[in-house]
Amino acid sequence: MRSPVWPVVTLVAALLGASAPASLARDESEEVRLVLQITVDGLRADLLTRNIDHLGEGGFRYLLDNGVVFTNAHYRHANTETIVGHATLATGAQPAVHGMLGNVWYDAQADALSYNVEDPEHLPLPVRAAASMGEQVDPAQRLARTKGRSPRALLAETVADKLLKSSAGRAKVFGISGKDRGAIAMAGQGGKAFWMSTDSGDFVTTSFYYDTYPPWVAAWNAKREAEDLAEGIWALLDDPASYAMAHQDDRPYETDLDGYGRVFPHRFGPSDSKLLYTQVLVSPYGDALLAGFAKALLAGESLGDDSTPDYLSVSFSGVDAVNHFFGPASLETEDMVRQLDRTLAEFFLFIDHQVGLEHTLIVLSADHGMPEAPEYASSLGVPAGRLLPEAIVTAAQRLGREAFGLDEVVKFYYRPFLYLRAGHIEAAGLDAETVREELARRLTRVPGIHAAVTRSSVGQLTNRDLAARIRNNLHRDREGDIYIVQEAYWFNFDPGPVAVMHGSPWNYDTHVPVIFAGGRVAAGVVHRPIQPADVAPTLAALLGMSAPASAQGTVLPEVFRNAQFTY
Repeated sequence: MRSPVWPVVTLVAALLGASAPASLARDESEEVRLVLQITVDGLRADLLTRNIDHLGEGGFRYLLDNGVVFTNAHYRHANTETIVGHATLATGAQPAVHGMLGNVWYDAQADALSYNVEDPEHLPLPVRAAASMGEQVDPAQRLARTKGRSPRALLAETVADKLLKSSAGRAKVFGISGKDRGAIAMAGQGGKAFWMSTDSGDFVTTSFYYDTYPPWVAAWNAKREAEDLAEGIWALLDDPASYAMAHQDDRPYETDLDGYGRVFPHRFGPSDSKLLYTQVLVSPYGDALLAGFAKALLAGESLGDDSTPDYLSVSFSGVDAVNHFFGPASLETEDMVRQLDRTLAEFFLFIDHQVGLEHTLIVLSADHGMPEAPEYASSLGVPAGRLLPEAIVTAAQRLGREAFGLDEVVKFYYRPFLYLRAGHIEAAGLDAETVREELARRLTRVPGIHAAVTRSSVGQLTNRDLAARIRNNLHRDREGDIYIVQEAYWFNFDPGPVAVMHGSPWNYDTHVPVIFAGGRVAAGVVHRPIQPADVAPTLAALLGMSAPASAQGTVLPEVFRNAQFTY
């Protein structure tokens, strides 16, 4: 059956003021058969531009030279974490609507902190007869009580879900990533998701998606390519003299993951190391494995082989992982961007052979940015420090005693929310809102805290943009009592192996690239402010669909204005 995509797109383009050739003959040689949504986890916008002189042909340059590049894209929510950004890209909605407030939030039913995509009813499908158990270094993952995963906590429709409905189920929809949350959010409720296990190095899924693994997945995992990296090395791609950060390859705040080292070359552990597959993800090889798995998926599922557009989301996790352990201003991140560029070039070449780039609509963005390490920022004269959860809880407990005579008023803190013990407050005969407001007011005086607000007091902030971003990050069923914002460049996370952490409302965390390329989208550069929530409605319009049901972003007219359409 012939796809209805492009005739509707031409109508949308006309309504948006796009010029179109006079010819009324429809050119099927360029119809979109594959939508490829690439998310580079942690790719702050300037990490791409600062490496521009060292990019090869065919990777990022294919997008930059042939696409519509939006240089001023900022998230408009405050908690810039992985699941929040991915869900916003997927749905076009703010976290106040799609519900993914953070990587972790309070589950009132379980009376415990909950991991965002955890679902105990849908456990992983077994891959190996005897799978090892890796050591988990992600504090959010550590809070998961089971390994079950699904998108059930996502409260809004995704553009992938919309495509399935629009195509009457004929479209094939997949989300893959190095992280579970990077795959699951993008695949929506109706697609299929796979991610790399740090226990086994395999790409895994759960019973939410399948009863058994498709043969091509089993064949991929049987090759055990991640395991083959054991005791290998990550070496620089280019001459060390070509790197701006070559003189800063060993800094005390960088992390050595079980012998992985702080300097090049980084050596992977033995095959029985519990951190081997984490080390792989903290290297270019994790992204290369993901691209290899994507190629197997494209071939195994025959994506893009007919006139009904299929959807593939690929979320690369390596830049984010390296940022966390070495910082974005590091030799490691500099090399990561170069090596990812090469991985993308090879991936695009495969797509060109398999589907045809002329039939592939690509959108690239990131889920969040990243600050510099506070020690590095301080060395440049920028005030910075480390604000640890224990210090916040200790201060809040002390302030609760001083202001109200309450002992242990804090239930727990997981950034950005402080959760109070409602029972303690009620038993003391105190008004809960009064306690929240006063604690928030006093917490603002703690060094490293820029603002502490409640739902009621957020409107009192003089920084109206900050107030709006916090409001966009509140959901009554999942938010805490007090939202805490750290000062710019202050680290606000658990002590441990993570050396650098995003999650703030400041520009370094909100600024990401947005690029549309392929199909019939022509090149252009746009400097006006946009938001990543605009991506899903724009993709929907390009596919001739209405926006996802809860989308709050708007269609980006430049994507159509620059396009050359044939009727």
